[in-house]
Amino acid sequence: MKKIIITCVVAVGLLMPLAFTVQAQPPYGHERHPEIRSALHALEVARSRMEHANHDFGGHREAALRACDTAIEQLRLALQFDR
Repeated sequence: MKKIIITCVVAVGLLMPLAFTVQAQPPYGHERHPEIRSALHALEVARSRMEHANHDFGGHREAALRACDTAIEQLRLALQFDR
């Protein structure tokens, strides 16, 4: 569980710049922004696992859940901005 929390916090730090980068439009037929969509999915899975964990890790789980929520929201906004 500690590994999941650390992974989520690191992912938030590493993925935040992606939310603000502008990328060229991919060729027709390719998925738009697969890295962002993959990161979004990974954060949603990590958040779900943390939420259902049996331990609160001294209150750090709640902080990690909030960080995941923030990262998830930013990635969703980034995808909407590109439309």
